[in-house]
Amino acid sequence: MSNIHPTAVIDETAVISKSTSIGPYCVIGAEVSIGDKCELNSHVVIKGPTNIGKENKFFSFAVIGEDTPDLKFKGERATLEIGDNNVFREFSKIHRGTGADLGYTKIGNKNLIMPGVMIAHDCILGNNNILVDNSALAGHVRLGDYITLGGYTLVHQFCILGSYSFTGMGSIITMDVPAFTRVAGNPIKQAGLNSIGLERKSFTKEQISNLKKAYKIFFREGLRSEDALEKISNECEEDENIHIFIESIKSSSRGVLR
Repeated sequence: MSNIHPTAVIDETAVISKSTSIGPYCVIGAEVSIGDKCELNSHVVIKGPTNIGKENKFFSFAVIGEDTPDLKFKGERATLEIGDNNVFREFSKIHRGTGADLGYTKIGNKNLIMPGVMIAHDCILGNNNILVDNSALAGHVRLGDYITLGGYTLVHQFCILGSYSFTGMGSIITMDVPAFTRVAGNPIKQAGLNSIGLERKSFTKEQISNLKKAYKIFFREGLRSEDALEKISNECEEDENIHIFIESIKSSSRGVLR
C-alpha cells in the first residue's frame, strides 16, 4: 500500500483502513485496528489490543496502547478504545486498562492531547477535551466533555472532573472537580465559575448567570452539601446545565473541595 512507508513495521494481525497513512519508522503491534483517514507521522508506536476510529492524527513519538507500569498489572488482556477526530501530539502516551478495574481505557471524540501528556490505565475521557502540555492523568480518572487541563496539571487516581471544568497551569488535583468550575494551585483552590470558557462555547448570558447563582449557593453560603443542593434545585432556573452541575457533585467519590 503506497500510503504506508516501507520502513514501518506492522504486525500481520493489524487491521488498517486503506485510507489511513503511516509514516516512516512507525510500529503497529498485534490486534490493532485503525479506521478511515487516520494519519500517523513518523515514529508512532501503537500496541494492542487497541481499536482506533476514523480521522485521528498521531504526531511523532506518540506511544499509544502501551502496557501500564502499574505493578498490579500482570499481563492480563486489557484494551484501549479511541473514537474519532482526536489529535495526539508529540510524545503523548496512552496506556491500556487493567484487570484491577475496567479492563480498558477509553478516549472519546475530538480531544486534543498536547505534547508530553500521559493518560494512564483505566481512564475514561469524553469529547472535546483539551489536555495541555505535560498534564498527566493517574489511573482510573474520569473526564467529562469540554474540559481544559492547564499545562502540567496532575490528576490523582480515581478523580472525576465534570464537563466544562478548567484547571490552571500546574494544578495538583486530589479531589473531584464539579462541572463548570475552575480550580488552580497546589493544593488546589476553587477559582470561580468557568465563565470565559462558557462564553466561548456560546452559553447565553442567562445560562451563565443561572450557573453563577448555583455556584455561589454551593461554594459561598456555608451550607451543608445536601442543603446547598436542595436550595439550588429550589431557587435556580431548572435547565440541563443545573442538572449537570448538581449531578457532578452528587456523583463525587473523592469529595469536592469547598
